[in-house]
Amino acid sequence: MARRRQIYEGKAKILYEGPEPGTLIQYFKDDATAFNAQKKGTINGKGVLNNRISEHVFTLLGNIGVPTHFIRRLNMREQLIRQVEIVPIEVVVRNVAAGSISKRLGIEEGQQLPRTIIEYYYKDDALGDPMVSDEHILCFGWAAQDELHEMADMAIRVNDFLSGLFAGIGIRLVDFKLEFGRIWDNDFSRIILADEISPDGCRLWDMATNEKLDKDRFRRDLGGEVEAYQEVARRLGLLPEGADSAVLDLETHRKKREK
Repeated sequence: MARRRQIYEGKAKILYEGPEPGTLIQYFKDDATAFNAQKKGTINGKGVLNNRISEHVFTLLGNIGVPTHFIRRLNMREQLIRQVEIVPIEVVVRNVAAGSISKRLGIEEGQQLPRTIIEYYYKDDALGDPMVSDEHILCFGWAAQDELHEMADMAIRVNDFLSGLFAGIGIRLVDFKLEFGRIWDNDFSRIILADEISPDGCRLWDMATNEKLDKDRFRRDLGGEVEAYQEVARRLGLLPEGADSAVLDLETHRKKREK
């Protein structure tokens, strides 16, 4: 596909103008960041894996009636998506204590929470994506009350579905983040799921061993990031057993073929 005008570049993706009005092309990069981009690196093939995993999850969510921005995958690294007005709030759903909630509240990592918790974070890299309450969101107009309810309801529905999906392949869904966007029809808007769902934004632990199969391997210098992402894709049926991992890195794959 011919390269189009770039609209936006984030830490893990680039957005280009789409072939039709109201559409964008979402390109998945191999860049990896942590701690609000204080730590940077590359995970070869991550963009390809995240593209496939996110396509799979969004397709399944669409099949159960969850509205999303996903239209279709175009190639190994790109998807066609609906253009939305992003709500500047990250919605984090927690089932198990891990990461910042363990640090903030002194809860042992890995402890099952008595109930699922939804947290909100204001999307602003310069401020470090601070945690905010629904009062902040309503006060500053980042989302309306009905939108906030819709986002929370959708987050719980996604959590219920994904928890079952991952449990079926031996993975514990510890926590994950969601982003939402508005689609406008004249003066009326509706909320739909946007961004991506992949090991970049989910904590995924092997149920038997508690091995981390997500970006925490990069955050905590555990190594084996590519293998962890591949394992998630394999269990979801997206990567054949024994597949040559080098094919996920096109440059390496081409060099091998040229030899």
